[in-house]
Amino acid sequence: MRVLVAGAGYAGTIAANRLAKKVKSAEITVLNPRPDFVERVRLHEQVAGTGAAAVPLASMLSQGIATRVGTVDKIGDGQVALDDGTSLDFDHLFLAVGSTAVPLPGTVATGTWEGAREAEAALSALPGGAAVTVVGGGLTGIETAAEIAFGRPGLRVRLVGQTIGASLSEGARKRVRTGLERLGVEVVAGTVARVDAGAGGGGGDVVLQAGRRFASDLTLWAVIGSVPDLAARSGLEVDGDGRAVVDGYLRSVTDPRIFVVGDCAAVPGARAACATAMPQGAHAADTLARMVQGRAPKPYAMGYTGQGVSLGRRDGLLQVDRRDGTARRLHVAGRAAAVIKERVCRYAKFGARTAVYTWLRS
Repeated sequence: MRVLVAGAGYAGTIAANRLAKKVKSAEITVLNPRPDFVERVRLHEQVAGTGAAAVPLASMLSQGIATRVGTVDKIGDGQVALDDGTSLDFDHLFLAVGSTAVPLPGTVATGTWEGAREAEAALSALPGGAAVTVVGGGLTGIETAAEIAFGRPGLRVRLVGQTIGASLSEGARKRVRTGLERLGVEVVAGTVARVDAGAGGGGGDVVLQAGRRFASDLTLWAVIGSVPDLAARSGLEVDGDGRAVVDGYLRSVTDPRIFVVGDCAAVPGARAACATAMPQGAHAADTLARMVQGRAPKPYAMGYTGQGVSLGRRDGLLQVDRRDGTARRLHVAGRAAAVIKERVCRYAKFGARTAVYTWLRS
């Protein structure tokens, strides 16, 4: 049985490893644009220069799993075409290409590996006193602004977002603001309309929809809001956001040979997170294993337990969630929360490598 896994993030990696463990006869090949596994939850550390977010992909995959560096250009009938002009046949495919960011002109996206490296280089070249603007009030933006302020205290850091920490409870949002203030981060409520380039291509002016304008030597786009168009381009049914529509077993409703997991799957109630990707990847692998063994598959179901956000290396916040992912009033903050958040990130990496995922379920 030939199995291809397109994408080696949390969802794709755990799917490949779990399937290799459960179906020894499967010939599994992981296709990825780079030879590295990127810990997306650590990209803010990569940007700020306080940590590394990538390890060799080979170190994450079980023995016997083949890898091929390349990008899937299109999915056909039992075959994928790669960007180098070659093609590979499959009996089953795990589509796990994740999500991406489309930055506003004049900004650098921090939510992708390539963007994070570009942002890291630009940030390291800034002199003390330079102004850095982070656009995006979600957890990605919060962590990016906080990490830069912690790692480069001589810079002037500004965070712009309509709502800061919208997924958190009211009390947790207040605590996040307190943590940002301690780090010297200026919080600006608003929506960025455009970035006007400065003279010589260095920095520019950030312009809000309300009309306010301020200078910025480096503007970072910390918003994850789109998925690659591979599914749509390949003729799979997608929702309004371009995510592949799946059945109750995480199979494409267009082609049941294709499992879709992670950010690129249109699963009702799911949010973009490793806490979503890993259970989906593991469940899809389990489903295929049951089918191979002649057993009936089980419908996919999961619930959330919480959210974690880093506020530099010495502060953080853990938000307790309801099963549907909405925030409860309870949260824990401070250095202990930062330590726990760090351990959760390490365990997520460990889980992707060893197919441990039940800790993510409520």
